[in-house]
Amino acid sequence: MARFTRIEVAQQMGATGMVPVFYHKDIEICKKILKACYEGGVRVFEFVNRGDFAHEVFTELNKWAAKETPELILGIGSVVDAGTTSLYIQNGANFVVSPILNADMAKVCNRRKIAWSPGCGSLTEISYAEELGAEVVKIFPGSQVGGPSFVAAVKGPFPWSSIMPTGGVEPTEDNLKGWINAGVHCVGMGSKLFVKNSEGEYDYAGLTAKVKATLALIQKLRGN
Repeated sequence: MARFTRIEVAQQMGATGMVPVFYHKDIEICKKILKACYEGGVRVFEFVNRGDFAHEVFTELNKWAAKETPELILGIGSVVDAGTTSLYIQNGANFVVSPILNADMAKVCNRRKIAWSPGCGSLTEISYAEELGAEVVKIFPGSQVGGPSFVAAVKGPFPWSSIMPTGGVEPTEDNLKGWINAGVHCVGMGSKLFVKNSEGEYDYAGLTAKVKATLALIQKLRGN
């Protein structure tokens, strides 16, 4: 059962402004990544449904996170059907993110009052997603559907829309400034965030520092 309500998910997404997006088959690496991001200030984290037995990794990670990173809202991404949605909800997912818009997923999430963020690429899809109960709508792939200019255009007729771009978001001032100025609710950030050392291994201390710097930059660009 989810530890956080869908309203808490949406509010925390907006408060911190960034949701790391990550997958690895090694549970120990996942724990270290989660801890590094948590210590850097992340409070919403999207684990990606990718690879064999990903749900088993998520289940163990979610149990661990409840004890070791109690304020972290852990959810699942890259889910595309209702059955997989149900599986992850049973394993405690606090929110479900999808690269597509699937109405059957909305029904499953709404029945359990779980936050659901579908992937959209047009104003019509965004409107339909909100009609189905999505509080925060994902645009994916962010750069390919139009980037910050697309978000700004959407916010004209739909100023109430809460948008989270994923794909093409980078932890740099030039990149983030465009998205923030366009009016995003938060950003999803993947590989560009997770720093590695010269040997190709994850640099956990470096990740914590990068997360802190990125979150501070987002707040600066927001004028906070």
